[in-house]
Amino acid sequence: MNDFVTVLAAAAPLASGWAWHGVAMRRRLSAARRDPLSGLPTRAAFERQAERALARGPHVVIVMDLDGFKQLNDTFGHAAGDAAIRTTAASMSDALSDRRGSVAARLGGDEFAAVVALPDAVSLPWLLGGLHGQVTAPFRHSGRDLVVGASIGACVTTGLPVPSLSLALRRADEAMYEAKRAGGGWRIADGPALSHTTTAGRRTGRAGTTRGEVA
Repeated sequence: MNDFVTVLAAAAPLASGWAWHGVAMRRRLSAARRDPLSGLPTRAAFERQAERALARGPHVVIVMDLDGFKQLNDTFGHAAGDAAIRTTAASMSDALSDRRGSVAARLGGDEFAAVVALPDAVSLPWLLGGLHGQVTAPFRHSGRDLVVGASIGACVTTGLPVPSLSLALRRADEAMYEAKRAGGGWRIADGPALSHTTTAGRRTGRAGTTRGEVA
């Protein structure tokens, strides 16, 4: 019995070490899957999660690009640009917090993406409008209120022949550039012209009621 207790006592530090090693490895893997500046998943991690999400049912795929980001960087410095990226990530997370199973990511630079479950397409304008409003709200940096604009494109997967993530991202990206050419705001690919345009991050239009251009 004493020998058994002795063996257990000797093995305990080793087992503890392996347990800590396992925790540390999981933390490193988790950190590797997240963008260090925004805290959002990286592109690779996003694509894995998004593919699984699309297989479960109708979703909207969103691509967002910040407007005026280079000018903000040039005027106020890279620290302000970093603050804009962090604030945008926090705003996206907040806007999608009540959408169970949604996945948001920073694709790189000032480009972001998200996949959100869409049980009711009627709610899509409110989702996009709310996201745009939160992202373009002023944020505080070094005693100043700063603002960036945003152009958002969305693609509903039920409108695709095959709910492919790569195809949905491409259509959402095309819709995003349509919004950018119009001055910012949001646009839905292959859908009604339920879009807003903005100037310097502030809304200047109202939702349209006619069918818009195919992005």
